[in-house]
Amino acid sequence: MGLVLDNITKRFEKTQRDTLQDITLNIGDGEFVCVIGPSGCGKTTLLNIIAGLEAPTEGCVTLDGVPIEDAGPDRAVIFQESALFPWLTVIENVRFGLRLAGKNKAQQDEIALRWLKMVQLAHYKDYRPHQLSGGMKQRVALARALALDSKILLMDEPFAALDKQTRNKLREEIQDLWQKTRKTVFFITHSVEEAIFFADRIIMMSANPGKVKKEFKIDLPRPRHIEAPEFIELRADLLGKIRIEVDKSVEQEYRND
Repeated sequence: MGLVLDNITKRFEKTQRDTLQDITLNIGDGEFVCVIGPSGCGKTTLLNIIAGLEAPTEGCVTLDGVPIEDAGPDRAVIFQESALFPWLTVIENVRFGLRLAGKNKAQQDEIALRWLKMVQLAHYKDYRPHQLSGGMKQRVALARALALDSKILLMDEPFAALDKQTRNKLREEIQDLWQKTRKTVFFITHSVEEAIFFADRIIMMSANPGKVKKEFKIDLPRPRHIEAPEFIELRADLLGKIRIEVDKSVEQEYRND
């Protein structure tokens, strides 16, 4: 049944304006969906609603037919910042959720070490977060999320604070891990290139209020290469469509002043 968003509208009391309006989406099991759109279109708010961190004003979200009303272990969130516990070691950070899930010490160690190996950080298991680079911290956060074996990964611009070289390396690692695990992924990004690199389907949102403007199915074969002619052509097409939405957003801001 997958993840179903049914006519989601979000209105914050202070503004009394719709941040999101009538969002309806169906995301299948194992699908990698990327969401793009201008700043302020409600992408993060939508992710927070799916995560159970915020409630919609109207509409409902269900996962396999069960309404989402709160945060839960079936949805793992990876934010722009790694959000690691600074007083814990790398492996202790990965074990943290496993302990809360009731795993015994041996199970925690086995699962945590397996995922640290997957993200190539097993040798750093006893390091503290302040001893790691930004990219390494995000890989620990990824291992922590994957260790919980959640049904869905919710990723909110996880590479935004990283340099381009680190970002490109992590993209390749994420795609490789996704092909191995086939987790359902809901991924927010400002980068059209990143969306094309990852997505089975791209959701383009409009601004003020945020609505689903268009959907694009990405049929490029994997592994994908950003220098391939078909990749470059698709990127140029989507960039043009995003630019139109940004221009509309700016024009509306002027009209509302």
